[in-house]
Amino acid sequence: MARPRQFDEKNAVTSATELFWRRGYHATSVRDLGDELKLTPSSLYRTFTDKHTLFLRALDHYRATESTEARQRLDASGRSVREVLREWMLWLVTCPADGESGRGCFVVNTATELGTTDEKVRRRTEAAFEVTREALRSALAEGRDRGELSADLGIDDAVELLFTTVLGLRVRERAGHDIARLATAIDVAIRALGPAPGKPA
Repeated sequence: MARPRQFDEKNAVTSATELFWRRGYHATSVRDLGDELKLTPSSLYRTFTDKHTLFLRALDHYRATESTEARQRLDASGRSVREVLREWMLWLVTCPADGESGRGCFVVNTATELGTTDEKVRRRTEAAFEVTREALRSALAEGRDRGELSADLGIDDAVELLFTTVLGLRVRERAGHDIARLATAIDVAIRALGPAPGKPA
């Protein structure tokens, strides 16, 4: 049976991303995908080969979207780097663009679910994590160059601290933890960057 003429492959990948994000890889069946994408199993296989291939495309779609968002939100040009970092981390756990709380981050969820058991997935999650690290590194370096952060700040160490904090925040958001408590953790992490030069600790 031929695919319907109105079938849009990009929209199908977007819909699959939402489903995998909500339910995870293992809990999403081919039948679930067919229902969500309005495709028969044969049409789904003909278009995407198999569930795993479609999952990789969904993960790539999410990564591209989130990476762009992270770079934009961590752009500290003309703004206090501490303010930028705090707003970004708060946004991560409130996720106003998602319209649905408690889903966490698709990449973090995938890394937690599949770990190192799937090399193709592992490469994608690690690449996504590195994009976040690089965006953090750029923001911190800009803050240090502008004199907002101490010249002695170890950028790489600070990146690892903030990145680890972010991963923990995404897991706790998915677990439904109170936003006020997460905001407290964010503030502590920002304070760990040290006082602004010329200000008391």
